[in-house]
Amino acid sequence: MSIEPTGRIETRDGVRRLIIERTLAAPIEEVWAAVTEPARLERWIGTWTGDPDEGRVTFRMTAEGADAPEETIEIRECVPPRRLAVSSQWDLELDLAEHDTGTSLVFTQPGIDPVEAESVGPGWEYYLDRLVAVVTGADVSGIDFDGDYYPAMLEHYRSQASGG
Repeated sequence: MSIEPTGRIETRDGVRRLIIERTLAAPIEEVWAAVTEPARLERWIGTWTGDPDEGRVTFRMTAEGADAPEETIEIRECVPPRRLAVSSQWDLELDLAEHDTGTSLVFTQPGIDPVEAESVGPGWEYYLDRLVAVVTGADVSGIDFDGDYYPAMLEHYRSQASGG
């Protein structure tokens, strides 16, 4: 199967940003739940524990295998059901908007390293496609990182990172 990369790297205010968009045929509340509720989040990427009211949670990627380490995620901004901005090893932002046909999702990673973009870009394409599958009831197990995303999307992100 050939999957076309959709992400782009833009420079705004002197900061390189990885931007990937998806449109989901689901209400905004459904998409918000899939990205914020631990049990729903676990279906496509990982799960968290802790009290978000304290401004941080402990996150573990379940899609990376049983031995994936836990990490602390700082919650920088949370405006349900429209915006979530967090920090760990990277800053990550998620913006949702509801339309007549569903919900648009804009994922942004400010400060993307041009060298890391070659693998990080395909990685986020993969996880966002898993999110779409979970929200729409499709089979997540049919989404294969090796081959479909990496190294297949490497050149696209190399070109994006170099400004081409």
